Amino acid sequence: MVTSSTHEGTRGEPLGRSGGRAEPAIPNGNAAHASLPARPRDRVLRAVCVAVPPLWTALGVRHAAGTLRHYLRGTGRPYRVDARALLAVPAVRQEVDRRLAEWREAARALGEPGAYAADSGWRGVLITRRGSADWWLALRGAQYRISGTVRVHEGGSVVSDYRFQVHKSWNFDRGESEFAIPFTPFARLHETGLAREFTVVGEVDGLVDGADGGGRTEDPRESCPREGLLVDTPAREG
Repeated sequence: MVTSSTHEGTRGEPLGRSGGRAEPAIPNGNAAHASLPARPRDRVLRAVCVAVPPLWTALGVRHAAGTLRHYLRGTGRPYRVDARALLAVPAVRQEVDRRLAEWREAARALGEPGAYAADSGWRGVLITRRGSADWWLALRGAQYRISGTVRVHEGGSVVSDYRFQVHKSWNFDRGESEFAIPFTPFARLHETGLAREFTVVGEVDGLVDGADGGGRTEDPRESCPREGLLVDTPAREG
């Protein structure tokens, strides 16, 4: 998407890069996989959890059902989600739109027409239950990145072509809780080998922000569009 003729910002880095991280992964303090002995209560908890994904699927929260099912299957392989659907979640859309607005402002500030590389780096976004109960249950939050090219035309119009990526180190953090439900017992499922933490990935390419020419338009093309498709196997999840 960013060609050899694309310029960088005045500081020798893409537009919008300041404040973003180079890597998306965030480590946690959980014990290593299968490093602790499983207790009877751990096995009971896992049996209860196994019954949840079918219930969530029946209730229409299929993204959440897919991620929890993958955790319980214990393969640890990456799990691909529908990045286009995630981008439509209000909290995520607002974050991305804010970065695109920063790109436009920075490109105009350079003072001349041209094509400029842009990259947000990896940044965090929180997903609320009100914004999407399904994605809140599935992820609660994630790391995202947009990268692409900002084109400033004669007359001052600005168009951005970009790619959206998502990454999530999916786990239950020891010591944390949500609505008074402690995460430590669920973290133990990973630590005792009864489940396994994994990485959520997803991307959508071919996105266009043309705010000066009639608003945002999108022609998304995903490299692996089927949600729940594991990166290294044709089996379908969720």
